[in-house]
Amino acid sequence: MSLTGVMGRFVVALLSVSVVQSQTEYGVTYTVTHIYAVKGSTVDIQCTYTYPPRKNNQSTEVQKRLWYTKWNKNVPVDLITDPNYRDRVKYCFHGNNCTLRITDLRESDSAKYMFRFETNQPGGRFSGLNGVILCITDAPKLLSVSVSPSAEIVEGSSVTLTCSSDANPAAKYTWYKENGHATLSEEQTLFFRSIQSSDSGQYYCITVKSLELKCSGYKFIDVKYAPKLPSVSVSPSAEIVEGSSVTLTCSSDANPEAKYTWYKEGEDSPKTSGHNFTISNIGAEHSGSYYCVAHNNRGTHNSTLQLTVVAGAWKVTAAGVTFAVLLSIIALSVFLWIWKRRSSKELSQPGNRAGNREQKQPQDQEDLQYASIHFPQIQADPLYSSIRGTQSHIHMKEQEVTEYTAVRFKRDDGALR
Repeated sequence: MSLTGVMGRFVVALLSVSVVQSQTEYGVTYTVTHIYAVKGSTVDIQCTYTYPPRKNNQSTEVQKRLWYTKWNKNVPVDLITDPNYRDRVKYCFHGNNCTLRITDLRESDSAKYMFRFETNQPGGRFSGLNGVILCITDAPKLLSVSVSPSAEIVEGSSVTLTCSSDANPAAKYTWYKENGHATLSEEQTLFFRSIQSSDSGQYYCITVKSLELKCSGYKFIDVKYAPKLPSVSVSPSAEIVEGSSVTLTCSSDANPEAKYTWYKEGEDSPKTSGHNFTISNIGAEHSGSYYCVAHNNRGTHNSTLQLTVVAGAWKVTAAGVTFAVLLSIIALSVFLWIWKRRSSKELSQPGNRAGNREQKQPQDQEDLQYASIHFPQIQADPLYSSIRGTQSHIHMKEQEVTEYTAVRFKRDDGALR
């Protein structure tokens, strides 16, 4: 189906990044760079403009605004006064917005349209020279574009685009890429010595002869290339703990689109295929290097990442708490046993009976008491076997452990016993 048939009587505007051409503080921004329209239809070409609100100690006022396609004696020709556009052109200004409307489009309307404004400031005139290219696509003699080679275009190869015109003598040619203002070539051919993936896109040419502009249709260049260096990542990106779930992700720029296969170093069989590789309930055995292979019919490329799994933090915490509780129980048992022993001895001495408790007999030396404490066998739990330093006094053999604790008691008169 032809481009004309697809568009019917409608206008097609090719949107692009807004282009600003500025001179100091003056500027013009066009909403689109190129427009394809059909003969007999209506088109709106839009822009915005900027200027300093005050300069040279006076407020800036816009005194003139116009659209033009050509100059006459170094003066731009206002479309309103151009007999070729009589009764078909209308300006619409709102604030700093400017719109040109052209009705009943003709083949001769194909041109570059530019906006200009003039202010009361000395030298305060500005023209947006980039302009907007308007193409009337149903012109009976449309330009054509051919590509060589006609087979698949591979990155690094040489490619030639040729613009064909029936103009005699030859017209002036200009090459553009869709959504771009930059002129790529002013020759009949556009040549790529070593075409790259970034060169993929839509191309077209225009010819200008005696101020008559004609546009070709689009020619799409699709550059094929092998996968670029894959990007690999792991989620979550924090410390990987045993028992958690981890996802490895791989992506690569390629044309045609790449496929992905995951491997673990030291293993021949692939782990999985696809962008993502998820490991549920991960354990220490999953630690190691993993690599992703991105591949298409143009080649392969791979990237590696290291996965390190650490023991669950909750296990270490539980072990520490359990051992602390065990030590507290032992200390409390020793304290209660000593307190009970001391109380029993005081009651058994005559001087400590109910009637004489206020009378203490001085002693010239300290009494050192030894308590023999028997602990039942403590079987080591494998869960806590990694905690060494705090448990070195616990023997793992099947025997009782006898320890002696030296305890000093202080008498009421201040002496130690």
